[in-house]
Amino acid sequence: MTGNILDEIRVRLPDMSKGQRRISDYILEHYDKAAYMTASRLGERAGASESTVVRYACELGFDGYPEMQRALREYADAALTSVQRIEVTDERIGKSDVLSKTLMSDIAKIKSTLEVNDEDNFNSFIDSIIEAGRVYVAGARATSLLSDVLAYNLGLVFENVTHIDTTSESKIFEQMLKIGKGDVFIAMTFPRYSTRIIKAVQFAKDCGAKVICITDGENSPIAPYSDVMLFAKSDMASYMDSLVAPLSLIDAIIIAISRKKKNEVSKIFERLEEVWDKYEIYEKNTGG
Repeated sequence: MTGNILDEIRVRLPDMSKGQRRISDYILEHYDKAAYMTASRLGERAGASESTVVRYACELGFDGYPEMQRALREYADAALTSVQRIEVTDERIGKSDVLSKTLMSDIAKIKSTLEVNDEDNFNSFIDSIIEAGRVYVAGARATSLLSDVLAYNLGLVFENVTHIDTTSESKIFEQMLKIGKGDVFIAMTFPRYSTRIIKAVQFAKDCGAKVICITDGENSPIAPYSDVMLFAKSDMASYMDSLVAPLSLIDAIIIAISRKKKNEVSKIFERLEEVWDKYEIYEKNTGG
């Protein structure tokens, strides 16, 4: 499949059977809901049997319905408006307990994130940071919270760390003006992908910097510019995205770096503890 799944369905529509056309019509009109339906539920809504839905997925070139559903979700995650996200989330949760449904979903995303990353790639990501002359970190909108966490912790260990302010394109390029060969640009973006991050990644690559990314998959628009990629599953949670899995991945990155630079990190925090105690930065828990 060279284009997105909806384009593929439109191209194949004239040659489909009546049952397949009913499924196609429903998906094209309600892709936001269809992406999160079981095969039997989709068949029920489209007026077709579950077996017809499964055969339909295979006719489109997928190995089965789960693969077609993943393609639909990838498209939906990138295309849905905030209002559509609220509606889809309400339908997915239904009458279920919101707390348990949300937390169980986040657990599943962390497990999925573990499955799609390998140790060699993870180590390459870590080494790229350690070996860099300067480190630039960027994320936009909600993802800027993640980039802030990573940049803050890297800044405790390395001297030349810049957390890019992505509130405007002009600020982005001004802060990246000196980026070049030997530097590393760490980019983070998830559906709906930020055009500001895409442009920043392109700029970093054009300037000769090494680009390492945290995103949701190989179909991410920053993938073609990336030297090393780590994947984290980010799924919509109402109008916002769940960033639990990406944050867990960032935790792993910070821990890995602290282990590889154990002596330096220990000295840094010994000094910090002295400063914190001297200036009473934290409340001391005396017990009792």
